[in-house]
Amino acid sequence: MTQANAVTGKFFTFEGSEGSGKSTQIELLAEELAGMGHEVVVTREPGGTSIGEEIRHLLIHSSAGKDMTPEAELLLFAAARAQLVRELILPELEKGSIVLCDRFLDSTTVYQGAARSIASDPVSYINQFAVGPLSPTLTFILDVPAEESIRRVKRRVSDLPDRMEQENNDFYKKVRDGYLLLAKSMPERFHVVDGTRSLAVNREEILKTVLDNL
Repeated sequence: MTQANAVTGKFFTFEGSEGSGKSTQIELLAEELAGMGHEVVVTREPGGTSIGEEIRHLLIHSSAGKDMTPEAELLLFAAARAQLVRELILPELEKGSIVLCDRFLDSTTVYQGAARSIASDPVSYINQFAVGPLSPTLTFILDVPAEESIRRVKRRVSDLPDRMEQENNDFYKKVRDGYLLLAKSMPERFHVVDGTRSLAVNREEILKTVLDNL
């Protein structure tokens, strides 16, 4: 596998609870950066590859996933991530592209670790095995209170709630707390954005922060 220190591109990941607005901000940022002449690649987790999208369906939408154990969930997310890193992310970074990813390894640390109460050691080891030496240039956390996450999810009218979106307030609170704890422990990599502010304000803050890191 190609070592992460051989890449010349930049890798920005976006995290947050359901309904935090991260997907919208990724789309806006990609448009801005492409308009400046940058080569931009947008991907997501789980997914981003043919294998990853199949795993995504099982994890999020398939009725077969209803009784999935936290341990199986953890390993499936890691499998999709391992494929995404090697098939898409690293090759694009080696070409000098800016890669924007909707969720990455921190989602596993928070959702399966903090919220599903899996011990931190196996989560950390499996995460590391999946991504190898790769680490994001910077990770944005779109932070919203648990109650606001649930309100936004219920307001969506396009699809039925997926397996993660159907979780309760306690789960969402654990997710939020987990992200904020991560940000506090690694302030050099995380940038917390107040997801309750206007779209335009957050768009400007995220763009400025990314440009400062290019």
